[in-house]
Amino acid sequence: MTQAWSRLTTSWKWLLALFTLASLVETIFWGQMAAFTPLYLPRLGVPPQQVVLWTGIIAAVAGALGIPFLPFWGALADRYARQPVIVRSYVAHMLAGIVAILAGNVWVFLLGRSLMTLSLGNSGLMMTTLSESAPPRRLGLAFAIMNSAAPVGVFLGPLAGGPVVDRLGFPALIAIDVGLLFVIVLVLSLGYRDKFQGSDRGPLLRMAGDSVRIVWRSLRLRALFAALFVLFAGWIMVLTYIPVAITALYHGNQPGTAVGVVLGAGGLIALVVSPLLGALADRFGHWRVLIAGSIVAVLLWPLPALATNLVALGAAYAVVNGVTSGVFAISFTVLSVSAPRDVRGRVMTFAYLPTNLGSIAGPAIGSLVTQLSVFAVFPTAAVIMLLGLGMLLYARTRAEIA
Repeated sequence: MTQAWSRLTTSWKWLLALFTLASLVETIFWGQMAAFTPLYLPRLGVPPQQVVLWTGIIAAVAGALGIPFLPFWGALADRYARQPVIVRSYVAHMLAGIVAILAGNVWVFLLGRSLMTLSLGNSGLMMTTLSESAPPRRLGLAFAIMNSAAPVGVFLGPLAGGPVVDRLGFPALIAIDVGLLFVIVLVLSLGYRDKFQGSDRGPLLRMAGDSVRIVWRSLRLRALFAALFVLFAGWIMVLTYIPVAITALYHGNQPGTAVGVVLGAGGLIALVVSPLLGALADRFGHWRVLIAGSIVAVLLWPLPALATNLVALGAAYAVVNGVTSGVFAISFTVLSVSAPRDVRGRVMTFAYLPTNLGSIAGPAIGSLVTQLSVFAVFPTAAVIMLLGLGMLLYARTRAEIA
């Protein structure tokens, strides 16, 4: 029995299932925070005419707090082990949820949102662990399945949470999330064996600095990180403001449910497209599918701006978000294979850095373009992603030279 359990907890399929579940719960929490913050801000004393402005401010400011700590998480994992550093991220989420529940004003709520970014670095460590266990011929599919949890959770969360918000309120929904996060902490603590044991006993500050230098000194990695940052900044901008666009077209008395249904449709499309693109990437090449998917996304992004009703907006958004989610999922495979094997763990700690930076730049840009119209974020996303596509093509040439 003990041997069977040992084999199970070190199996790459078990790790894939466990990490995908953990990522799903995490992004359900993120998705619900993002989707329902605009609806909750008036309860915190924000005037209705300032909701759009504060939505952008909270998303941009909250996304910045955890970024300086990223190198330390990779250094701690290399020095000791990955498992406790991964578990740490879900404890940070629990604390953030508790602060948000107790917040009596927008400033305390902003603090709670900011604490969420102390979780950064966990997905990179999970992917590094998975890459050491999964067969190379299945790595693209494995990464796509795990990383499809992010876009799916971001939209499955609002779909399930909308009726809860309408009936019980936003704090009740976050309390449910805190309970789910506690379960994930237990499962990650007890449910798998971390075969990796750190051996570097150097000073943590030096190790953290080395992690930054590893990325900075590689032209290939610098180009790829910059390209992914721009590629997804526009998408994150839309994720911030899509609830506002939905409520602009919805005039009923259940706005939470309306937001959840539209975003949930986008998640269902992502659930299909992300693994499909992962399988195609394994067969035809990771770079080739990443670039082709990005081209399709650029062409589709302006379409939601043409919607005149909620059904049209939901349909257009579901398609373009599904494609972009698939591109997002396979981008991690390209990043992983672009990193030298001996430092892959440290590099992958920064795997979500482009989207973390995008969560600052995207909402900041959105706070400007939404002064014209909230629907201006859709063509703006196409322009930003087109720029990112050009940078991605350049990054590919660097990868071929290296």
